[in-house]
Amino acid sequence: MPLKSNQRCHRLCSAAPGPVPKDHIRLYSMRFCPFAQRTRLVLHAKGIKHDIININLKNKPDWFLEKNPLGLVPVLETQSGQVIHESPITCEYLDEAYPQKKLLPSDPFQKAQQKMLLEDFSKVTPFFYKIPMGKNKGADVSELQTELKDKLTHLNKMLGNKKFFGGDSITMIDYMMWPWFERMEMLELKPCLDSSPELKKWIEHMLEDPSVKAIMFSTEIYKAFYKTYMEGIPDYDYGVLE
Repeated sequence: MPLKSNQRCHRLCSAAPGPVPKDHIRLYSMRFCPFAQRTRLVLHAKGIKHDIININLKNKPDWFLEKNPLGLVPVLETQSGQVIHESPITCEYLDEAYPQKKLLPSDPFQKAQQKMLLEDFSKVTPFFYKIPMGKNKGADVSELQTELKDKLTHLNKMLGNKKFFGGDSITMIDYMMWPWFERMEMLELKPCLDSSPELKKWIEHMLEDPSVKAIMFSTEIYKAFYKTYMEGIPDYDYGVLE
């Protein structure tokens, strides 16, 4: 479980955080980033002790860029100073380093199937950006919407009559895909699910998951942040009270 800490973003000139707490792992994140949400879901689902340092992605501290010159989140840091980045890699690392409640299948073929599905899904996520950005510019996004609908229909077929993509219980691939579906209402993309009834059921099952419920934001909070993002002045600390 995460340590209680200030959720406000660290920015350029922010002091570097202290050492990673004993018996914990550290996650460098941003509260509204879907890629970092993948790692937060895995940390929560596996009950791993961790602390979270949020980063202002438009005004990054130099000490963060020393840890990951790409300047992207998520980034994991161990007590010994080992640094791991890229969301699928951080999640697989956590599943191997903390073997309790395995999320990836032990069977090599089933694990390969999940990785292939994740690769397919990587072709879907760009539409969650292209369509809203196009709309914002007044462009005709009907072709993009049709493409997204087709890709979601394909995912619907892959899911079939299973409760989750790995079977009867949540596995890694469900958490890897979930953050974008959580944002569908905010991005006004839910009509693209009209031909995907099994995916709609999957969404309902995901919304019952304790880790999903613990980490998700409301559509209203997402909309408020996204407005600042589209205006070019993202308020990464939106909703932080402390």
